[in-house]
Amino acid sequence: MAGIHFEAYAPIPLAASGLAKTGPGVLGGILVGTSSSLTIKVWDALTATGTVIVETTAALTAGQFLRIPAGFGVGCFVTIGGTGTVTVFVG
Repeated sequence: MAGIHFEAYAPIPLAASGLAKTGPGVLGGILVGTSSSLTIKVWDALTATGTVIVETTAALTAGQFLRIPAGFGVGCFVTIGGTGTVTVFVG
């Protein structure tokens, strides 16, 4: 019988660009709360520099969930373009 696998991440709400986590970790995904031409860029960094993990080019909509199973080593910084709020799930 196969074992049960659980994933758990800390929810980090952001209303502006900011640091979701310092140090190594895992990005589970991003939930868009509100959106007005909202785009995001996620960096493996403590600021908006360094290695880009993911970048959206099309506007995201409220209620949209982006599953992003990616690791990071330095930190997880999220740049928010346009207007809106997101919840970043990190572990």
